[in-house]
Amino acid sequence: MEPLKEATAIKSEISRVIANTAYQTYEKRLLKEVKENEVPHHVAVIMDGNRRFAKEFGLTPTEGHIKGKDKLEEVLDWCMELGVKVLTVYAFSTENFNRDVDEVSSLMQMFEENFYRLAKDERVHRNGIRVRVLGQRDLLPDSVLKAIEVAEGATAGYSNFYYNLATAYGSRQEIIHAIKQIAQHVKDGNLEVSDIDERTFSNFLYTADLPDPDLILRTSGEERISNFLLWQLAYSELYFTDVYWPGFRKIDFLRAIRSYQLRQRRFGK
Repeated sequence: MEPLKEATAIKSEISRVIANTAYQTYEKRLLKEVKENEVPHHVAVIMDGNRRFAKEFGLTPTEGHIKGKDKLEEVLDWCMELGVKVLTVYAFSTENFNRDVDEVSSLMQMFEENFYRLAKDERVHRNGIRVRVLGQRDLLPDSVLKAIEVAEGATAGYSNFYYNLATAYGSRQEIIHAIKQIAQHVKDGNLEVSDIDERTFSNFLYTADLPDPDLILRTSGEERISNFLLWQLAYSELYFTDVYWPGFRKIDFLRAIRSYQLRQRRFGK
């Protein structure tokens, strides 16, 4: 190697090592600060940016979704490390069915494989993670439904952590579904109109036995909710980051938690 090129390569490597060391130092300090304060009990995530990440790095949309899946595995670990008891992620919306047929098909196959994998995942059983799916299951292929049943059945007895995947999910549809159920109960004489309140309504949602999210974070730079947990987020703290989901780092997650910790929650008071 020519002396000039060799010197440039050495300088580049030194810069990389320094940057990596600085990053690790900052991450450790931030992790320590976060652990010293109260963490949110329930974190909900709008995982956005898989396809844009893939395009930026010359990958196919499917490869982008695979990287997004891998990132979700990391985030689950981060939640358990911090003691976040409930993680709910927006995996696939009802509107996503309108995407390219091949992309939807590959996602359905990915869901099927992952639910079977979760059912056998040693980490899931060791940590007592209950896996649940929130959404309109009748829209999903039978093969995915069977995999969901296996994963939910294998983890039904756990209560240390809750891992909820909103799949074929739309919040407006969830609310309409709840309204129809309540109307039927009133019609059948099992519920009085005067007894309908916020708690009653919440009991008919997919999240009936779960606490509302404390923190909702969205990646990719978009600052909207996109039909996700509209009823449940009434008093949630919102956090937006411009990082694409597959590129979401632990330090980004810690920053979101730290931002939550620095806020004063008033719950409308």
